[in-house]
Amino acid sequence: MRYLSAVVLTVMIFGDYLLSAESVSAADGARLKLEGKVAFVEGPVWHPSGNVYFSDIPNNRIMRRDRTGAIHVYRTPSGYTNGLCFDLEGRLICCEGGGVPSNRQVTRIEKDGTITVLADSFEGKRVNSPNDCTIDSKGRIYFTDPRYRSRVGLEQFDADGREIEGVYRIDDVGQVARILTHEVERPNGIAISPDEKFLFVTDNKNDGTDGNRKLWRFDLKADGTVEAGSRKLLFDWERDRGPDGMAVDSLGRLYVTAGFNYPDSPEERADKYKAGVYVISQDGQLVHFIPVPTDMISNCAFGDPDLKTLYITAGHRLWSIRNETAGHVEWLRKK
Repeated sequence: MRYLSAVVLTVMIFGDYLLSAESVSAADGARLKLEGKVAFVEGPVWHPSGNVYFSDIPNNRIMRRDRTGAIHVYRTPSGYTNGLCFDLEGRLICCEGGGVPSNRQVTRIEKDGTITVLADSFEGKRVNSPNDCTIDSKGRIYFTDPRYRSRVGLEQFDADGREIEGVYRIDDVGQVARILTHEVERPNGIAISPDEKFLFVTDNKNDGTDGNRKLWRFDLKADGTVEAGSRKLLFDWERDRGPDGMAVDSLGRLYVTAGFNYPDSPEERADKYKAGVYVISQDGQLVHFIPVPTDMISNCAFGDPDLKTLYITAGHRLWSIRNETAGHVEWLRKK
């Protein structure tokens, strides 16, 4: 059975720049036409209006690609957002961080455009740098809180003085619980299975030769906590560039962005795992691979009315690919 039909680089206009590409068969590989470059993109998320929102991290803004393919600035400054998701009411949730000490929080953009800070601290100490987020059927928001590069300004430490790069759950404004402390070395992407039995976290410590580049699965309880001792390794990218963001399809398979086509440094190689989307079962089987010729691949999200288009951010480009299986998008499940 053919798993994928076609991959397309979505037409994007950034000021005077234009990016375009011809449609290509996934089996034929990428044949792209590049007419310009933009800044580093992250955190794509689709809305039924036809808009695709994504972060433009270096330029400190959230962009909006409308149904015609035109690109607009949606919010600036954005707090150097990274991951984005919608809550059950269709309000945009933003992980603000990017390593910028003055913007370390999770915010919500209300329907009238005002900004609500959902979480900026835990037990009186500022969070590190919120990276990615997801929600469950009860409307609870889960986010990862790593710190890449500079350690200046870190406030989250355990009783022994060890740095905590944790995973948190937001139950309401200012109501934050830590659900993972040291179980993941450097949490990045996060997702929940459609039946809400599992929490998935990507572990990507890419600033050394001995860090984790792994995908973990945890048993998720009905109260939003994680079952102690339930951690299961699903996939290991070894010494190549590890996993970043991910999406989930309606069958519960994970679409994980990872890999390099060209080595970035001695710490992040391109020996075995090339850049692309790794489709992995809940038991850790690699069932498919979607190659993407652009470094650095960063995140993905399902969209379009049938939820069968996977939007992918990689380096300076936004891509899309049609998929035979629809995605699982919690806030759209009952709409």
